[in-house]
Amino acid sequence: MLDHSGGIAIAPENIHWLLTPVHFRETLLEQIKQAQKVIYIAALYLEDDDAGREILDALLAAKAANPQLDIKVLVDFHRARRGLIGQKGDSGNYLLYRKLMQQAAAPFAIYGVPVKSREFLGVLHLKGFIIDDNVIYSGASLNNVYLQKQQRYRLDRYYLINSAELAASMIDMIDQDILADEAVVKLTDDNCCKPDKNQLRAFKQRLAHASYRFRAKHNGLRVTPLVGLGRKSNKLNNAILELVKSSQREMFICTPYFNPPYSLARAISRQLRRGVKIDIIVGDKTANDFYIPPEKPFSTIGALPYLYEQSLRKFMKRQQWAIEKGLLNVYLWKHDDNSFHLKGISVDHQQHLLTGSNLNPRAWALDLENGLLVHDEQQLLKDKFVEEQQRLLVHGHKLSHYRALDTLQQYPAPVKKILNRIRRLKADLLLRRIL
Repeated sequence: MLDHSGGIAIAPENIHWLLTPVHFRETLLEQIKQAQKVIYIAALYLEDDDAGREILDALLAAKAANPQLDIKVLVDFHRARRGLIGQKGDSGNYLLYRKLMQQAAAPFAIYGVPVKSREFLGVLHLKGFIIDDNVIYSGASLNNVYLQKQQRYRLDRYYLINSAELAASMIDMIDQDILADEAVVKLTDDNCCKPDKNQLRAFKQRLAHASYRFRAKHNGLRVTPLVGLGRKSNKLNNAILELVKSSQREMFICTPYFNPPYSLARAISRQLRRGVKIDIIVGDKTANDFYIPPEKPFSTIGALPYLYEQSLRKFMKRQQWAIEKGLLNVYLWKHDDNSFHLKGISVDHQQHLLTGSNLNPRAWALDLENGLLVHDEQQLLKDKFVEEQQRLLVHGHKLSHYRALDTLQQYPAPVKKILNRIRRLKADLLLRRIL
């Protein structure tokens, strides 16, 4: 099915690997500066910090230099209206947006997209930076750590794709399926408020049917943009499952934390039994966004990395036979105090999914996700993808046994207390669906 699925034709020289957060930031700023017609940015959030303000200043400068430039920024509504976890009071990013646009000679709109009524029920996890005929695709949001504005970084995947048709398709979906809806609000307006429940319910139902529209090519190097929300008729989820099931020889999977939906875990297990070689690179618990070093004050959210590690340990225990046969290779990524945010799947060096989806139950059921599926039956891009994978494994430690991962008894006392409470309440299955 994947071999014959339609996509947007693209030349191999029009896909560029950016590879580092710094290269990503520099390329994004340069593309914004050179923009002539349109800039559409979609991310979970655009932070009120040095890097976020640098992006906003670049957008304002581009708009001032060219008032006809069409600039639209989309972020999650709920995430924009709260501060960082632990902050008190009204400290959301929208306050910065409103202040800057009120002062600007040539303002532009920043939209809050409320995918669900509450942030924990689902967010805008749509990704893409469309600038004229170029698409910069990454799972990264915009702040100091994602853009490595200071010392620390959060590693993601970064691609610059030159394709007028892909850019037009992604803009059309945003315009028709998101911005045209009355539930979407301008965060820069003084009177912006949360949509009512009926608007949110109708918007969610419409988003479930959103799609990218393009003239499909069915052979040659091509890119298929995919979008999905919810469990039913989710094109992105279905493509991921078909991608895993279609593998004949080998597969490369990267994800920040290993907590796959049951159907995906089952498909991976079946492929191992068929003799497919699978490499999985996942962030160490210390490379998780929510990890709290033992010397710092602990809060409940700091238990998440340990919960994810236990999920990985259980999976490895079930598949220890495959590890010993050399079919399954699991790598933990760790580099100083930096964090890991990569997602995606490559199959047989012929299909490659570039996505912001975490490949977990939350992404598959609650969040609005998208991705680009690259079809490369002639393996024209094989060397580039292999190079990218090898760069990732530089900081990847291969695990030879599931016992290499810590047990609950080895965790800090506050973590053990929380995880034991979760076990007693039998809440771990519910938590894995929403985290």
